Amino acid sequence: MAELTTVARPYAKAVFAEANDKSALDAWSEDLATLAAYAADADMAKVLVHPSLTADQRAQALTDVCGDKLNEAAKNLVAVLAENKRLALLPEIAELYEELKAQLQNTVDVVVTSAMELTDGQAEKLAAALKAKLQCDVRMTSEVDESLIGGAIIRAGDLVIDGTLIGKLSKLAEAMKS
Repeated sequence: MAELTTVARPYAKAVFAEANDKSALDAWSEDLATLAAYAADADMAKVLVHPSLTADQRAQALTDVCGDKLNEAAKNLVAVLAENKRLALLPEIAELYEELKAQLQNTVDVVVTSAMELTDGQAEKLAAALKAKLQCDVRMTSEVDESLIGGAIIRAGDLVIDGTLIGKLSKLAEAMKS
C-alpha cells in the first residue's frame, strides 16, 4: 500500500496543481472519482493490464467506458497513465487528490460508527465538538454497527477515537492485568 502511495503521489500532486491553477477542483474530483470507480472494477482491471493491448487501446477502453463524463485534461491523464503502465493507480491517485483538496479547503472527512443511529442533535453536537478540536470544517458521515453494543468510534484521517463500550471494557481489563 505504501508503495502504491509513493508511486501515485506525483500524479496526484500534478493533477491537484493543474486543478488549483484552473479553479477546477470539484470538476477534477468528479473525473477522478469516475476514473477510480471504473479502474477498480474487476473486469475493467483485467482489461487495463491485458498484455496484448497497447497503451493507447487501454486508455481508449477506459475513456470509452467513462463516456462523456471526462474532460480533455482527464483523458490526457488517462493516456499518460496508460503509457507509463500506471492505470491501476487511479483509485490511489483519486484518494491522494482528495486529501490535498481537503488540506487546501481546511476540511476533514469524519466517519462515526455507532451502535445506534445518531439523532440530528447528536450529530450536530458531535460535528461542532470535532470542528473545535480539529480546528477545521468537518464533513461527517455515520454508520451503524450494532456489535459495538454502545458508544461510537470516530475516524478522522489518522485520528481514531474509540468511545465504545467494548473499547472501554478492553481498557479496563488491560488496567486490571497490569
